[in-house]
Amino acid sequence: MAARPKICLRASDAPEAQSARSELVTRYGDCPAEQADVIVALGGDGFMLHTLHATQNLPAPVYGMNRGTVGFLMNEYRPTGLTRRLERAEETVINPLHMHAMTVGGEVHEALAINEVSLLRAGPQAARLRITVDDRVRLAELVCDGALVCTPAGSTAYNYSAHGPILPIGSDVLALTAMSAFRPRRWRGALLPKTAVVRFDVLNPEKRPVMADADSRPVRHVAWVEVRSAPNVAHRLLFDPGHGLEERLIREQFV
Repeated sequence: MAARPKICLRASDAPEAQSARSELVTRYGDCPAEQADVIVALGGDGFMLHTLHATQNLPAPVYGMNRGTVGFLMNEYRPTGLTRRLERAEETVINPLHMHAMTVGGEVHEALAINEVSLLRAGPQAARLRITVDDRVRLAELVCDGALVCTPAGSTAYNYSAHGPILPIGSDVLALTAMSAFRPRRWRGALLPKTAVVRFDVLNPEKRPVMADADSRPVRHVAWVEVRSAPNVAHRLLFDPGHGLEERLIREQFV
């Protein structure tokens, strides 16, 4: 008989997640993430992103069970049969984005984003952005509420709300999407190769301040931001058979 996998159980602060963790610890035990064969995350999509960032240097994959709201990155919560589900789970590997940002004051910030890197106006006036792709200016001025670059895994999140495209999970593509573009009025974005380096320069940042955000980690008063894929970082997610990210991305387009 195969040995039961060593499981690390992580839960958000939500009462439903903490209650689920207590029940699962009783059934399956718990061990430190550094010693685990698999990490089980209990919460919503936000907690899953937090878990992936916190464990990105560990070899164990992450299997989420929804104890939050939407749960797009999570599996259905059931306390029974977890060992069997983990044995049958299918793996998806995703690469995050790397954000390199400089503030008006000269501070440099770097962060990884599994879903998207977004720039958002931080004052009453629209942002004015210059967009450069691979050292070539593609849009001299975009007047907008904001713009973002997203991965396929993040394309159903903020990107989709901003009317950006849903990207197949295996595609080597990034989506560049505008939010409430004023000039050019009908410009909503572009599809770019995964290898592209996207730079946003904030025009007139003192009058029209802009903040950058990488998976809910904000950097305020940015002067410029560069975004590129980080292929050297691989997040391993586990899903029940037939309910992986590829199926969810397709299904999302028909609801």
